[in-house]
Amino acid sequence: MSERNTTTILLTSRSIKALLIVVLAVLMSQSPNTAIAQVAGEYKTVTVADPYLEMHTGPGRGYPVFHVVDRDDSIEIIMRRTDWFQVRAPDGSEGWVDRAQMERTLQTTGSEIVFAEANQEDFTNSRWELGVLAGDFGGSNIISLYGGYSINPNVSVEVWGSQILGNFSNGWMGSVNLTHEVWPDWRVSPFFTLGTGVIHTEPKSTIIQGEDRTDQVAHAGAGFRVYASRRFILRAEYKSYVVFTSRDDNEEVEEWKVGFAFFF
Repeated sequence: MSERNTTTILLTSRSIKALLIVVLAVLMSQSPNTAIAQVAGEYKTVTVADPYLEMHTGPGRGYPVFHVVDRDDSIEIIMRRTDWFQVRAPDGSEGWVDRAQMERTLQTTGSEIVFAEANQEDFTNSRWELGVLAGDFGGSNIISLYGGYSINPNVSVEVWGSQILGNFSNGWMGSVNLTHEVWPDWRVSPFFTLGTGVIHTEPKSTIIQGEDRTDQVAHAGAGFRVYASRRFILRAEYKSYVVFTSRDDNEEVEEWKVGFAFFF
């Protein structure tokens, strides 16, 4: 490969990385952390009616129980994340309690309290998301798993892992994406995404002769997320990739995928 082509690839790669950094800084500055602001002033106090109430270190049964609140003690509700509530105990300890236990608490008036199931507002304010999608990657089948964390309602960071199955070669791809939702409170929420990563290709030796190779990739794309029910969403997206190969020219690959995810 000529020195000129090598310089062009390096400049293009650096330009995309710089663009990702600039976009992330701009989006974070334009999207304040409204989740914390919404929590302030909305504390509710309830009384434990069961013999005890278990507090977990995080919003899920996989997190250990670290504190127990006794019957007749009062707790403050700080915030809700789908079916889990962050609460504050009388001694100041803060932890997470599931909805089933929270529904067995009492209001300050002594009446029972009912919490609605996860809804679209929880979808908008959720922090974590896990999903699986499948589709087409330049004529090959692709299956992807991803996990995402919302920095704020508009901006999230996602980590992707994909398996690519083609007629002439197989491979895998890993990437880190930055996603921006323009209207996160909509039931059908469009988004834009930028990302970078690596792709590894393994030609099928029984069909063609070739060397395994690992290349850098970058992409831009768009899609939408649809709140389905409770914790589940549907997701569809399109991405345009540039593969920075070690040959004289780069490759452009189009990808589309659909699938589902759940948020918490």
